[in-house]
Amino acid sequence: MTTGFAAAVDLGATSGRVVLGRMSPQILEMRQIGRFRNDPVLTADGLHWDILALYRATLEGLRVAVREEPLLASIGVDSWAVDYGLMRGPRLLGDPFHYRDARSQAGVAAVHALSPHQELYERNGLQFLPFNTLYQLASEPAELLSFADRMLLIPDLFGFWLTGQQRAERTNASTTGLLRLDGQWDDVLIDTLALPRRLFLELIDPGDELGPLSPAQATALGTSGAVVTAVGSHDTASAVVATPILSDADAFISCGTWGLVGVELPAPLATVEARAAGFTNEAGVDGRTRFLRNVMGLWILNEAMRSWERADGHPTDISVILAAASAVPATSVPIFDVNDPLFVAPGDMESRIRQWAREHGSPVPEGRAAYVRSIIESLAHAFAVAVRDASRLTGTDVGHIRIVGGGSLNQLLCQRTADHAGVPVSAGPDEATAIGNLLVQGRSAGFLTGSLESLRDLVVRSFDISQYMPRPGRLPRRAS
Repeated sequence: MTTGFAAAVDLGATSGRVVLGRMSPQILEMRQIGRFRNDPVLTADGLHWDILALYRATLEGLRVAVREEPLLASIGVDSWAVDYGLMRGPRLLGDPFHYRDARSQAGVAAVHALSPHQELYERNGLQFLPFNTLYQLASEPAELLSFADRMLLIPDLFGFWLTGQQRAERTNASTTGLLRLDGQWDDVLIDTLALPRRLFLELIDPGDELGPLSPAQATALGTSGAVVTAVGSHDTASAVVATPILSDADAFISCGTWGLVGVELPAPLATVEARAAGFTNEAGVDGRTRFLRNVMGLWILNEAMRSWERADGHPTDISVILAAASAVPATSVPIFDVNDPLFVAPGDMESRIRQWAREHGSPVPEGRAAYVRSIIESLAHAFAVAVRDASRLTGTDVGHIRIVGGGSLNQLLCQRTADHAGVPVSAGPDEATAIGNLLVQGRSAGFLTGSLESLRDLVVRSFDISQYMPRPGRLPRRAS
C-alpha cells in the first residue's frame, strides 16, 4: 500500500485552515498550509458569514497544497453545523446567516406550534437549540423558500463549488432536525412544516466520493487528479473520528468554540430521560451515534478576551492571563451557568458574568484573572455534569475523559475538568477535526484500512497526548 496525500479544509466558527496530510498504515503526518480568520458581518438584515471570503481563502490554501504535493489525491471539507445557503440553480441566494443571529427565535415559535419539541425529539433525537436548521428555515420568508430549489449546508456548498455536484452529507444533515433517527430525511415533518421537499438533497456518507474537481476549479488549483471526498462534514463528527476512544468507558469532549460532551453509541438513544437532560443524537462516521450535550465551550473566554483587546488596543496574551487565573483560588469565584442564553450573542462577557452573579447572589469576580478563573471553573463544572449525565443515561460507568480540539491545549481547563469530574483526563490531539477529516479521506483513497478503532490507534501512535489526574481539594460552590 502506497503513501498518499490529502488536504483537509476545516472551517471553524472563528477561523479556518487548510491542512495537508501524508498517510499510510504506519504514517500520519500533517502540516498546516493556510490559516485564515472567519469574521461574521453584520448587515441591515442580520448577522451573516462572509462565505465568499472563506471560499477564496480556502482556494488559496488548496493552491499551496497542490504546489507542495502535485499528487494530491483528495480534498475533504468540514465545518460548523446547522447553517446553510439557499440556491437557485447554481446561484447562491445571499450570504448564509450566522447561527447566532436572533432571527430563528420566530422560527422556534412557528415550528413548535405545529410540532412541540417533545414530538420532534421522538422523530430526530436532537437537543433543543433555537438555531437548529429547521427553526432557521421556518424563519425564512415564504417567497424566498418558494424561489429556492436547493439548500446546501456549508460543507456541501463548498463541495458544490469545487465539483459542481450537489449532495448532502449525512453527519451534518443530522444536525438540521429534519432527519429521522434512521438517518433519512423526514418527509412527514418536512411536509408538516410546509417546507419545499426539493430543498433537501440526496444523502451521502463519509467516505463517499462527491466527484472530481470541476474543470474550472481543477485549472484554478493547478491539478486534475484530486477528487472531493465526503468526510464527517460536521466538524464534531470528524473530531470524534480522531478522538482516542479506547473503550466504552471513555467519554469525549470536543472543545473549541463549543464544547461537545458525550459518548459514542452504536445507535441513537432518544428516551424521555435523554430529552429532559438536554442530550442530542447526531450521526457519526461508520454509522455510529454521537450522544452528546452542547456546552458553550471556549466562546465565552474568547469573547471576553476580544472585548479586553478592543478596550486595551492590543492583543491579550492567553498564556499570561491563564497563568494569572491559575493563581486565583477556585473557591473565590462563582460557577455560573455557561449555557444561560445571556452568553449566546457576541459581546462583553465580563459585564454579563457580573450581571449573572448579581442576579444569582454570587460574589462578583474582581479583576480579569478572576473572571477567567470563573469561566474555567464554570466550563469544567458543566463538562463534568454532562459526563455524569451521559454515564447515567447510557448505563456506562465512565472512567476516562478524552478532550480534543483547541481546548486540549488549555492546561488549566483540562486539569479542572479532571478535578470536577473525579476521573482522569487525556488531552489531545488539538487538531482532531482536521485529523479525522484526513483519516476518512485516507481510508477512502486506500492509503489506510480498517475500523474507527484502527484509525484511532494510528492517532495514538502519531500524536502526543497529555494526561491529567484528578486532585483532591475544595471545589467552588455553585450558586442556585
